[in-house]
Amino acid sequence: GTVCCLLSHLLISKWKKNMKTVLTLFRINFREFRFAQTMIFAIEEINNSSTLLPNISVGYKVFDSCGSTLPSTRAVMGLINGEERTLGKTSLAKLVKHLGWTWVGAVRSDNDYGNNGMATFIAAANQEGVCIEYSEAISRTDPSEQVARVVRVIRSGSARVLVAFLAQGEIDVLLEEALNQNLTGLQWVGSESWITAGHLANKRHAAILTGSLGFTIRKTKITGLREFLLQVNPSQNPQNKVLREFWEATFGCSFESSLHGQTQCSGSEMLQDIKNPFTDVSELRISNNVYKAVYAVAHAMHNMLKCGQRGEAVNQSCIWKDHLEPKQVKGYRNNLNNIQFLLLSKSRAGDIVFRPQSVCSESCLPGFRQAVIKGKPICCFSCVACAAGEISNTNNSAECSRCPLEYWSNEDHSQCVPKVIEFLSYGETMGALLTAFSLFGASLTLVVSCVFFRFRYTPLVRASNSELSFLLLFSLTLCFLCSLTFIGRPTEWSCMLRHTAFGITFALCMSCILAKTIAVVIAFKARRPANTVPQCSAPLQRTSVLSCTSLQVLVCVLWLTLAPPFPYKNRAHSTERIILECDLGSPIGFWAVLGYIGLLAVLCLILAFLARKLPDNFNEAKFITFSMLIFCAVWITFIPAYISSPGKFTVAVEIFAILASSYGLLFCIYAPKCYILLLKPERNTKNSI
Repeated sequence: GTVCCLLSHLLISKWKKNMKTVLTLFRINFREFRFAQTMIFAIEEINNSSTLLPNISVGYKVFDSCGSTLPSTRAVMGLINGEERTLGKTSLAKLVKHLGWTWVGAVRSDNDYGNNGMATFIAAANQEGVCIEYSEAISRTDPSEQVARVVRVIRSGSARVLVAFLAQGEIDVLLEEALNQNLTGLQWVGSESWITAGHLANKRHAAILTGSLGFTIRKTKITGLREFLLQVNPSQNPQNKVLREFWEATFGCSFESSLHGQTQCSGSEMLQDIKNPFTDVSELRISNNVYKAVYAVAHAMHNMLKCGQRGEAVNQSCIWKDHLEPKQVKGYRNNLNNIQFLLLSKSRAGDIVFRPQSVCSESCLPGFRQAVIKGKPICCFSCVACAAGEISNTNNSAECSRCPLEYWSNEDHSQCVPKVIEFLSYGETMGALLTAFSLFGASLTLVVSCVFFRFRYTPLVRASNSELSFLLLFSLTLCFLCSLTFIGRPTEWSCMLRHTAFGITFALCMSCILAKTIAVVIAFKARRPANTVPQCSAPLQRTSVLSCTSLQVLVCVLWLTLAPPFPYKNRAHSTERIILECDLGSPIGFWAVLGYIGLLAVLCLILAFLARKLPDNFNEAKFITFSMLIFCAVWITFIPAYISSPGKFTVAVEIFAILASSYGLLFCIYAPKCYILLLKPERNTKNSI
């Protein structure tokens, strides 16, 4: 049997003397009547077949639903159409997602077709990440106020895409009200029941439906169906009122002779001359499904009759029953799984259709992540910028990903880029300036050496202990140059060289100054009467310098042997960059080297301070005292600055301390002598010294 909406009815409201009158008019539904006749055609083919259900006649009943679904038929229709609905509605959800529409409205027929189809679509949409702003239901029997309310909901919604699971009766009612309220600017996505309806493709509905999309069942041809339809005649069943109403509606006549002004039907009219949805078999889609559904039931019954024959095993499902359970038909159904759907677009020829945007929230660009808004669907979100060190490189990222250890996010937080490698280089301003000061200091020291060499036989140079003076100038040159080892990319060799070179050259420098200071003190003590202080001979001076320097060399060798400095990537100090620095290896070794230099400096300061008032026109001990005060002040200040300076500034502070103390020694010890040698030669006599 089948249930069709053979008679559709319209509600027409009229006002007369402030009184509202509702008129109900019934008319034949040619399309649904064709569905019923297609079922009859299929049954007659089966009854005439000698291979399918031989010697068995299949009967049928046709019920008119009058626009509503009978509860008793819901299980059967759900069984026959279940797979078709699931496939079509799932495909619609994928289509909506593919086109980027994540925020849609939905309207459905308030019957099995609409409710079940909408439930399937919503479930599929949730899996695809599509959100439903609203879901409204209408029926062709609803009062106009209800339909108007649904259209108002659609108008007030923010979704620009409307998914419509409507039968043809409901789509007609909805479109009439949409025209009344001028509902335009929506992208319609239709179900297979109305997306191919020819009567909707007209100028009247163009402003609403142009560009509509939907899936439809593939059309086909049913051999012999048109000839069968053209043979339909009331004479086949004179008691069938539906046949009579069909004939009257088709030819505009009446079988009642009492009606004035209307042609009386003779029954001999020709359907071949009529073009309407009943006789039009060019778009057989749902009719083909009806045709296949009848054959599916027939094959199920046929297989049940064959069950147990020809050696087949007999089970509970093979037992014939007068009442055929739906699950039995489902078990033998094998002809409904080849339903195919086609994507169609409704638009008039020449129309340019633009795809609208329909989202609850605009897409989050790369560099941002979605943040759920409390109380709203997942499609409604705010865009939050990724934190420092995190990125998102796609639109609508659910979360930001952290960059690898040696990478950092770019300015847009859209990709990870290698972290900036920071070290004091020769190319930057600070490195270039320190290099210039270092080379200038070394050059100035060489100039002083040349001056001393030029005046090496003069009393002033001889009195200054020329041998220690030249050795001190050599050590100062090395002190200036050793600062260059701190500039540039740290390597294994440069890390070991920079601290050991610094320690040894400054130890040599302090040893020379200490020897000079001791020599001055002993020399002046020896001039006193009855003085038994031994003279500080040149070999003794060389031995003291060598001994003091060798002790520092020993400390450096132990340091390099046990825990040498090495290049190190400091990632803890800064998250945005990697600081290349030299790890001390053993802090004890570094502070031992620095402490030994400090010890020599303190001894020099004490001895020079004691000898500051010795009688002499040129008291060298006084200038050594000043140089040692500057040296100690620089290195005492260096310690807190070294500890607190970040990154490459730590190296800059150390270089500054080296250069400042070297310049202090050079100017305090040698500037007064060069002044006399070059500008006051009259004072460079034995009597003046």
